[in-house]
Amino acid sequence: MPGEGNLEILLQKMTPVMQAGIFVFCSIPEDEEIPATLRPVLIFREREGTAFIIRREEAEAAGLPHQFASRMITLTVHSSLEAVGFLAAITNRLAEAGISVNAVSAFYHDHLFVPEQRADEALHLLQDMSKHVKPG
Repeated sequence: MPGEGNLEILLQKMTPVMQAGIFVFCSIPEDEEIPATLRPVLIFREREGTAFIIRREEAEAAGLPHQFASRMITLTVHSSLEAVGFLAAITNRLAEAGISVNAVSAFYHDHLFVPEQRADEALHLLQDMSKHVKPG
């Protein structure tokens, strides 16, 4: 079943949920393999190396350098991969509050990685945003 593409419905039904744990961003050289003991939530191959997001405790246990301690907020609405403006509206709202966000769109949902110390604030802003969507 295809995801939702209507911006108003997406914003009303986004139902943001904070995932447990602290996540960090790591990168290893392109010719290295990710250690088999790690369970990344995202892997992306870039020209400069293989980037991945894992739980902070995994990175520290593996001795991997990492950046951006963050919490993951999942927008539980099944959004269409072709939806227009959904992430723009969300990231704009967080930007207005001075909260950085690294957004990842997966097949079913969008996931937001926000600074660990601002995560509760980001979650409340998104919940409030969803409650106050005015029908078009």
